[in-house]
Amino acid sequence: MSTATYPPPPPYYRLYKDYIQNPKSAPEPPPPIEGTYTLFGATYTTDDVLPSLEEQGVRQLYPKGPNVVADFKKELRSLNRELQLHLLELADVLVERPSQYARRVEDISLIFKNLHHLLNSLRPHQARATLIHILELQIQRRKQAVEDIKRRREEAQRLLKEALGGL
Repeated sequence: MSTATYPPPPPYYRLYKDYIQNPKSAPEPPPPIEGTYTLFGATYTTDDVLPSLEEQGVRQLYPKGPNVVADFKKELRSLNRELQLHLLELADVLVERPSQYARRVEDISLIFKNLHHLLNSLRPHQARATLIHILELQIQRRKQAVEDIKRRREEAQRLLKEALGGL
């Protein structure tokens, strides 16, 4: 029995045999998937929507509504203070009444879920800000490259003039 170090290429490589002479001879890529699809038995969706806490079966601790959560900083601070208070209460309960800790842990879990939901709702803003920063850096690098090319061109022209003047 012989084995190959590398498996043979997939059969669809033949579709690209004339690509060098005629790039348009290759088949078009498949269209992007829209809606829901199944992958390894799990169903996924292409919609990039953050499900609400109610859809996840979690009670929302911060105000509801489309425009109510405009001040994320205030809500995050409030939830953080509430989390600190619940952690102190949990420590107190564990010392004095260890059998009653379960409710405190559930409350802390609820606060963490709300914190994570608020932070996840900021992800699109973070992605936009990161993209803007990357693009600004690229623009800055390109401007520096253009300035460097101009400076070198002027230096080359100066050297050529000196060489022609010396002849």
